[in-house]
Amino acid sequence: MDTPNSKQYYKEEMDMTYLVSNDRVDRHGKIADKRTTGGWKAAPFIIVNEVIERLAFFAIAVNITTYLVAEMHQSIPDAVTHVTDWIGAAYVLTLLGAFLADAYLGRFRTIVVFSAIYAVGMVLLTVSASFDTLRPQTGKKASNYQVSFLYGALGLIALGTGGIKPCVSSFGADQFDEGDEKEVQMKYSFFNWFYFAINMGAILGITLLVYIQDKLGWSWGFGIPTVTTILSIVVLAAGVRYYRFQKPMGSPFTRFLQVIVVSIKKHRRGVLVQNETSLYEVETTYSDIIGARKLPHTRQYRFFDKAAVIAEKDTISNRWCLCTVTQVEEFKSFIKVLPIWASTIALAISLSQMSTFFLTQANVMNRKLGNNFEIPVGSIPVFGAINGLILVPFYEKFIIPFLRKFTGHHRGITSLQRMGVGLFISIFAMASAALIEKIRREHYPKKNSMSVFWLLPQFFLIGAAEVFTYVGQLEFFYDEATDGTKSISSALFLSEIGIGSWLSTALVKIIIATTGGQEKGWLRNNLNNSKLDLFFWILAGINAINFLVYLMVAKFHKGKGSAVRDEIMVELEFSNGQQTQA
Repeated sequence: MDTPNSKQYYKEEMDMTYLVSNDRVDRHGKIADKRTTGGWKAAPFIIVNEVIERLAFFAIAVNITTYLVAEMHQSIPDAVTHVTDWIGAAYVLTLLGAFLADAYLGRFRTIVVFSAIYAVGMVLLTVSASFDTLRPQTGKKASNYQVSFLYGALGLIALGTGGIKPCVSSFGADQFDEGDEKEVQMKYSFFNWFYFAINMGAILGITLLVYIQDKLGWSWGFGIPTVTTILSIVVLAAGVRYYRFQKPMGSPFTRFLQVIVVSIKKHRRGVLVQNETSLYEVETTYSDIIGARKLPHTRQYRFFDKAAVIAEKDTISNRWCLCTVTQVEEFKSFIKVLPIWASTIALAISLSQMSTFFLTQANVMNRKLGNNFEIPVGSIPVFGAINGLILVPFYEKFIIPFLRKFTGHHRGITSLQRMGVGLFISIFAMASAALIEKIRREHYPKKNSMSVFWLLPQFFLIGAAEVFTYVGQLEFFYDEATDGTKSISSALFLSEIGIGSWLSTALVKIIIATTGGQEKGWLRNNLNNSKLDLFFWILAGINAINFLVYLMVAKFHKGKGSAVRDEIMVELEFSNGQQTQA
């Protein structure tokens, strides 16, 4: 017969089965309950928020080149480099947003704060486009004040984007418990649908809003996304009661620096790490990183294990003297992904062409659709965005089940394989762009003599490359991250887009300088006098070399699972050796 105490114990056990295992908390600060928080109860608010925010960003990104040329009277090469610099800044600033989220604010608060900054930038951009005094008169260059006001607005938008982007995908993934097999599967589906949301927002931004910009003017074109930016904050806030929150865990960069400093100090003191060397770890259930689970020791990058070796005069509580195994392994996990990160940057150089040179091609081509409608230049990237809308559901519904039968992998192919497919496709995307541009310049140089739909292959291929690589990166960088570095890890791969944009700017400037300048070089203000196809061939070559480098890097990469398996095998071999000697 059950006693009151046993009934209470049974009730507590039942309640425990519904609590998440990854220590995410609800809005009241208590361990989150699976029945009332997270999963697909919370994810729709985050996905809709991403649709609305991306709508605003792409409405600007795809048309700002046209705005700089038509309204601010800049040359095409100058406008292109300014846009790639701006996009680069927006994505590199994700490292700042991620740092603040992981260290101090948490992901949700960071999204809200930087969304507000984003909204202020949008308001100023709308003001810049609405008043004649903030734009130069016909035939004149923009004044320093006009340029400063515009760039100030764009700077706030870039800062807002930088704060939001690394946190949204990680915050969405936080809604799924990694200790629950069903929720793990849901998490991977979330990554696919999150990318679907990005493309949905992009399509609305580069069709509806670009059309409004083209027909009603820049004030309406920038004013409407300003309203949607504010609306995105409201949508995100509406889901608060369903969210699971990760508490800030302190600065990961400080912990990284401690591991580096202590390792170097102990190396200079002659500290050695051997198989039998014991390494320091706290005795509590969890690590001493707030809210983070302990990490098992691995043998890669053993130099940094010296930071966890207890030596004389070490103060156990001082992490500038002695680090824990978990802290060392957190740093190792971060540096393990750097080769993968570096070997996928080249794709971002090609992706930046969708909002720059691809559009300058479209501007001199026939964009008529029927007798009465002309596709706005800024809407041409819809060719690539639609690809994402089609490919993600198709991949989720048909390709994954098909591949699973042959590979046995629950996602059909691994994240690394998925990224490799995208990088391979990017080679053909830029080769296609080069061939079409050569045909256009040599056979259809007259404005509007060649249909813009000839650009469809390059947009389709670059869109497919982005689908495979971007979603693969979402999965890879989140899975390889530790509890305390989720946002930083997301920011790391997003910063690729920024660095790729800056590299595109640098490449354009190098080609202009080495081929005769803007008057005689490959890239001129007049596209028919340029040799843009040769620029695209260079990008195709860069992508091909990058793909080969990636294959080598991916082959030797050891992720979380493989590193732990290697450690177990080494320990087994060591223990067997001792038994044999005995």
